[in-house]
This record gives sequence, structure tokens and C-alpha cells, in this order.
Amino acid sequence: MTMTNMPPLALTMGDPAGIGPDITLALWSNRHALALPPFLYIGDAQVLRERATRLGLDIAVANAVPEEAARLFPNALPVLSCDCPAPVTPGTPDSRNAAAITGAIETAVTLTLAGRTAAIVTNPIAKAVLYDAGFSFPGHTEFLADLALKATGKEALPVMLLAGPKLRSVPVTIHIPLKDVPTALTQELIVETAVITERDLRQRFGITRPRLAIAGLNPHAGETGTIGLEDEAIVRPAVEQLKAAGIDAVGPLPADTMFHDAARATYDVALCMYHDQALIPAKALGFDDSVNATLGLPFIRTSPDHGTAFAIAGKGVAKPDSLLAAIRLAHALGIHERATGERA
Repeated sequence: MTMTNMPPLALTMGDPAGIGPDITLALWSNRHALALPPFLYIGDAQVLRERATRLGLDIAVANAVPEEAARLFPNALPVLSCDCPAPVTPGTPDSRNAAAITGAIETAVTLTLAGRTAAIVTNPIAKAVLYDAGFSFPGHTEFLADLALKATGKEALPVMLLAGPKLRSVPVTIHIPLKDVPTALTQELIVETAVITERDLRQRFGITRPRLAIAGLNPHAGETGTIGLEDEAIVRPAVEQLKAAGIDAVGPLPADTMFHDAARATYDVALCMYHDQALIPAKALGFDDSVNATLGLPFIRTSPDHGTAFAIAGKGVAKPDSLLAAIRLAHALGIHERATGERA
């Protein structure tokens, strides 16, 4: 999957007290066997060195700029330094390092929009740690949308896609309490999310005519209004609007019958009405190899589908499978973008 004329991927450090450094080092140490595409790690080089020592890995770390990363990658892990002001202890997050964590993300966005890196892969962050330092966004996704707006002047609705080998799913509402979902859910939001999803599946994933399965909000998709009115008042009109626009969409469908093998074979992506409706089946069907990809942004962004796992950081037991899948997907999407000349 290498492409010598493509810039490296930008891999952010995430929370350095979590497993981000562990899984990054684990993948790079097996770069040849995995045919790993080159990436530039944006983070604290000394933290990587210390974590490698703790894990018993003999890994060379080299300070680099994006243009040097591909050349250095076979022999050393290239790092664009974004130093942490406070000491980093595995498993013990420190809000004093919040600015370095978010700074690495900002740098990745700047480099990718400038074409110096091909796509962004983000290691996991712990939002509570960032909140203690004044971080005002619900999560990674919303922060990336704000950075895109500041860089381009264009509003973007970020759409979270969970992509695994058995299921692609999208939550229409994301990081909000369940009690707020019925109020936040609108016909316009469903339609806009679906349009972005359909467009990116065509342009970035190369699916000629994506098939969208739209879940209902309530049990049994409301059962014609007897178990809640939202499905008939909000979801069904959204589906009809999508159909009228030429998008292959069906619904509202009962969510409890959407995710078995035969049902999944009938669609390319499931649009779900709230976070857990989308993420529970995605993680149940592919916990180790599902990827979080953000659609609707002017750059490619993927991330492993798990958190910081502070409890196992530095212990040598973290599995790098989801980060590997995120890197491979970002690389494949970058190749497709360059081959087609299409950028969302």
C-alpha cells in the first residue's frame, strides 16, 4: 500500500499518559512485516524514548519535518516535536500537558491542509483531562471542525463514521445526553448528515451508489406512532427528502433488526439517531479493528476506535490493531483522493 510520491500521514500523540505511545511504538517496530505506510508522529520525542525503554523496545527516534519522514521511516521513527511541559507518567494524566495535546492536533491540521501530510490519524485523548485546562469542545470531532473553520472560513458539519470490516455506522447526534436526543434530532440534521455521508462514501471510499439504512429513534421505529412520535414526524420525512434528492435511503428501520448478517448485506452504512445506537453494534462487531473516521471535513481524519486506556499504559499489553486499521484506512483514502483529485 505504499505510494512514494504521497506525503506521510500525520499521527498525533493523543494523551501521552495513555496507550498512544505504546501502540505507536508497537506498530513502528513491526513496520516491515505490516508494510506500514510512513507517518510523522507529532508529539513529545522524549516521551516516546522513555516509553520504548519501559516496554523493552530498541527504537530509534529522529526529529523530522514532513518532507524527511518517508526517507527516515525505515530506520527511525520520525517525530515533529510537540513537547509536554509536565513529566509524563504512564497511567497518570496531567492537565498541564493539555496544550501540547491539542497543539499536536492543530499542527496536524495545518500540515494536512497545506499538503505537507496526506491525512491525519489521531491517537486517543481524554476529554476530562482537557476540560480541566479549559478545553471547550465535546470531543475530538468538534475540535477538528472548529480548526477547519478557522483555517478555511467555511462551516463544516463533522460526521462520525465507525468503519469496520462488518459494519459502517454513523450517529446523527453524537456527544450529548440521551435525554437531549429527541430535542436535538431534526429532519434537517438527519438530511445533512446523510448527504455528507453519501458524498464522502462516493468521493473518498469509492462506493458508486451508497445504500443508506436509516434507523428509527424509538423501539420498533415508533410502531406507527404508538411508541413515540419522532419517527413519523422527523425521521420518515427526512428519508423521503433523501429519496427525492436521488439518494438510496430506506427507513426508519427498527434498530434491533438492523445489524444481523443478512440485514447488513443490504446497505453500505447505517445512520443511527444517537451515539450508542451506532457505536454499540460497531464495537460489538469489530472492537479491535474498527476505525473512527470523520466525514465532512476538508481533510482526511481517522482514529482508533478506543480510548486512552490509562490502566494498561506502559505495561506492554495494549493491542495496536485499531490504530493499524486507522493508519491503513487513512493511507487508502489519501491514495484515492490523489488518484481522483476529489477532496470533500
